Amino acid sequence: MMVIEKRNEIEIKPLYDTESGTWTYLLLDIESKKAILIDPVLEKSERDLSYILSMGYKLTATIDTHMHADHITAAGELRDKTGCDSYAPESSGATCANHFLKDGDTIQIGKLRLKTIHTPGHTPCSISLVLNDAYVFTGDTLFVRGCGRTDFQGGSSEALYESITNKLFQLPEETIVFPGHDYKGFVYSTIGEEKKWNPRIANKSLDEFKSIMDNLNLPEPKKIHEAVPANRACGKVV
Repeated sequence: MMVIEKRNEIEIKPLYDTESGTWTYLLLDIESKKAILIDPVLEKSERDLSYILSMGYKLTATIDTHMHADHITAAGELRDKTGCDSYAPESSGATCANHFLKDGDTIQIGKLRLKTIHTPGHTPCSISLVLNDAYVFTGDTLFVRGCGRTDFQGGSSEALYESITNKLFQLPEETIVFPGHDYKGFVYSTIGEEKKWNPRIANKSLDEFKSIMDNLNLPEPKKIHEAVPANRACGKVV
């Protein structure tokens, strides 16, 4: 497994799902041996949980950054197996979650401190999570040299532009960006890099950004019709 960041107090391990191009992030608090999973994928739940337990950690929480259309969350299954808390964005429709996150909310587990930023655009409920003022998990809002699509699930190019330029791009430029997806082999970036070199939004006006987003002509996600209702039930297929 890849280790991106390891300090005396915390560790960050990205875990990949090849089928959906999803990055799941495992956050470890070294002293308390507690763990958090951001955007866990149902088909990878056994892999992820076995990995956590093999290191002597306890899964304390899962967090979904939005209602995914390309994969089913493992939040419900992992909660059933471990008793962990499940967090979902406010207004996500995931009424089964234990806790709902709105802008400014903070989760503190050991030395892991996550602050919620509401970053709508890909979906109205999308959130990003700032860890210890040094890292940001951007879900489907901001990718490495890209961004989430806005052509379904209540997406809005205007809202996404606002979320990226007036929220994420206001973070310190050295903030490390961990995206929710990648299809080109990238693992992470920085806010400073994306402000300079993201081809969709760097130095673009709102009208330019809208034109780019309106002409992506992307196919519908393969699992959208099963994933969205299942994710509203924390991964339980209904």
